[in-house]
Amino acid sequence: MALVLHAGSTNKNAFKTLIAAEYSGVKVELVKNFEMGVSNKTPEFLKMNPIGKVPVLETPDGPIFESNAIARYVTRSKADNPLFGSSLIEYAHIEQWIDFASLEIDANILRWFVPRAGFAAYLPPAEEAAISALKRALDALNTHLASNTYLVGHHVTLADIILTCNLSLGFAKLMTKSFTSEFPHVERYFWTMVNQPNFKKILGEVKQTESVLPIQSAKKPSQPKEPAKTKAKAEKEEKKEPAKPKAQEAGEEEEAPKPKPKNPLDLLPPSKMIMDEWKRLYSNTKSNFREVAIKGFWDMYDPEGYSLWFCDYKYNDENTVSFVTLNKVSGFLQRMDLARKYAFGKMLIIGSEPPFKVKGLWLFRGKEIPQFVLDECYDMELYEWTKVDITDEAQKERVSQMIEDHEPFEGQALLDAKCFNFVSATKLTIAIHMEAVYASHYLCYLPFSCLCKLCVLEGLSNDPSDSKNENKDKSHGGGLRNSVGFKIIIVCLILVTFIAFCVFLFKLWQKKKRAEQHARLLKLFEEDDELEVELGMRE
Repeated sequence: MALVLHAGSTNKNAFKTLIAAEYSGVKVELVKNFEMGVSNKTPEFLKMNPIGKVPVLETPDGPIFESNAIARYVTRSKADNPLFGSSLIEYAHIEQWIDFASLEIDANILRWFVPRAGFAAYLPPAEEAAISALKRALDALNTHLASNTYLVGHHVTLADIILTCNLSLGFAKLMTKSFTSEFPHVERYFWTMVNQPNFKKILGEVKQTESVLPIQSAKKPSQPKEPAKTKAKAEKEEKKEPAKPKAQEAGEEEEAPKPKPKNPLDLLPPSKMIMDEWKRLYSNTKSNFREVAIKGFWDMYDPEGYSLWFCDYKYNDENTVSFVTLNKVSGFLQRMDLARKYAFGKMLIIGSEPPFKVKGLWLFRGKEIPQFVLDECYDMELYEWTKVDITDEAQKERVSQMIEDHEPFEGQALLDAKCFNFVSATKLTIAIHMEAVYASHYLCYLPFSCLCKLCVLEGLSNDPSDSKNENKDKSHGGGLRNSVGFKIIIVCLILVTFIAFCVFLFKLWQKKKRAEQHARLLKLFEEDDELEVELGMRE
């Protein structure tokens, strides 16, 4: 039995196997007329891969799914295949670069591509994070390729095949010449690979995009096509069904709107711990915090209904500027606003000198981190998450220290501590906005106030018909108001007023833009169940 690959003819993940087969001399047949959303939903296909994703390889020994696993199988079908290197260290390096190609290159290209293609909600901050992560990966790859023609050794390996196929989507849809010119060695490598005979046979002529894929409107899940026979039967039944009396039709009630589905966390069994009570205790305790708030927390904590988690930022070496680090943490807390009802958090920025460490403690409803938080808050993947073992006294004490902002924490000073508590990010934004308005009004008022006081002191605000003032002005030779110094003061006050007004307008505009961006971030990020149906490129 020949190896049969089930996938579309343009599926980049299928290309990995087909190119590996060309190099290995293994015969792999691509099924004809494969249609995403139809062929991969049949009972026969779902027996091979219950999830319904492509590609799937049909072998004499049973089916294989996941594109990298399929490519490995085909490569190993040939004994001593040079695609897997000639030594143990080369084999390890090939596996290393395969993981890199999947986790650092492919994942970030898809995070950039999928929302733009309309298969998920488009969020500018999420796109910026994906592009930044992709550039970091390409920079590392560029450094390696500066002194290497191939990823491992001196010839094409399976790692080169998988990386090139993953890059092909980026070059074709997103990464323009101006983008890739920052990584000249990656450019040289990619064009060298796609012009190899075995690559060209499968990929055809590869062209680089001239512009980034424009943002598409969100696509609705495609409905499965109803067989023609079923439609015909339905039409016959409709004809046979007697017409309803008009009175009966008028009496029929319209269907009530479907209730909004509840959050899964609202369906959990009741807990003895009430989140709002703990938040009130935390907020209202002004003294003896350890004896009152911390003791109260452990008294009410319910491990059956809640769970505690430590989080550690993965890229602390990047935290070299204090205000940037603080803004990064503040942004994370804003994007966690969707979990306000079900979570409490403390984030500590640690260290008196850069690089600053970011660590956190989170209390979530349920025994695991809520899935909707993992799905919708992209910051979650930037942290390492560890569940707290409350039977361990050391971990329990660490929780207490983080809640009370104990300093020094783990031997280091705290730069800042931020709390995820009652106040929503939206309300906080409005409060900050109003503070800026009041401050700007005060700045505008202060110069005028000073000017009026000076005018009163100099008699400028008095009645001009007052003869006493006229005599006084003459006797004093015009006073300070005729002096150069007084005129300079007036000019300075007018200038300060103008600057304050400009600052006020700028702050108003800036806060408005932030509020708009925040509103977009709070939209639920529902990934389309049928993503692979339209995209046809995911594993």
